[in-house]
Amino acid sequence: MSARARGYILAALAAAFYGTNPIFAVPLYGTGMNPVSVLLFRYLLGIPLLAAIVIFRSERLLPRAREVFPVALLGIIMGMSSLTLYEAYTCMDAGVASTLLFMYPILTSLLMSLFFHEKFRLSTGICLLMMGAGLYLLMDPAQQDAGIGMKGFVLIFVSSLLYAVYLVMIKVSKVLPYIPAVQSLLYQLLSGGLVFLAAVAAGDSLVLPGTLFDWGNLAALAIFPTVLSLLFTIRAIRRIGPTPTAIFGALEPITAVALSILFLGENPTLREFAGGALIVLSTMLVVVADRGK
Repeated sequence: MSARARGYILAALAAAFYGTNPIFAVPLYGTGMNPVSVLLFRYLLGIPLLAAIVIFRSERLLPRAREVFPVALLGIIMGMSSLTLYEAYTCMDAGVASTLLFMYPILTSLLMSLFFHEKFRLSTGICLLMMGAGLYLLMDPAQQDAGIGMKGFVLIFVSSLLYAVYLVMIKVSKVLPYIPAVQSLLYQLLSGGLVFLAAVAAGDSLVLPGTLFDWGNLAALAIFPTVLSLLFTIRAIRRIGPTPTAIFGALEPITAVALSILFLGENPTLREFAGGALIVLSTMLVVVADRGK
């Protein structure tokens, strides 16, 4: 299997695992936990897991001096993106928030074209138009009572933009590509956790998980949308670049819809299935166009 093929698989898995965010996070809100508390425990539980992997693989645990600042900045950006997304879950339906988050492939492509001279191919434009149509269909007007106000939209836009910046930084940095992926993610979680500690210091309440069910949801958040998703994202970017990796994020809202059917009892409409089909087709177009290149 070629490096690019592995990159496609990693990007698809990263998006799918990231799509599990709502089904583990939203139930915790029902127990009284707030976004800052959920994210702080999510990151804290991921840190020892990554540290154990680094030690098991006999990799260096401490970063070099020149690596500290770019990794710390990347972690802070990731933490702020997570926080704005989780805050958006309190303002609107989580499925709608996950769908709107998928603005980030467009923002990633635009950032690469505007600032790093990546050629904006016709196939990429067609792909983005197809995804836009798919997202429009997924945004069922019947869900408008989910509370999509200006605050929610701004939170999602900021989250998407920050995640796009995160993807681009991994690709264009002269330091980050040479840091082992597991070690990079370990220190991203450490620096990203400072965002939530700062929020607590600024006045947000820290709510502890009260039951084994809460701890189970937090552990799942630490493993699937954190450690596995971000680790696969870093490795995918190194193989296929930030724009294809971002576009493969189309599987994130698809995963959210599928899990809602299985675990939350939701029943998607024909309109939503059509929107999902357009998103999947646009993802396939990325692969075909890239192989043709």
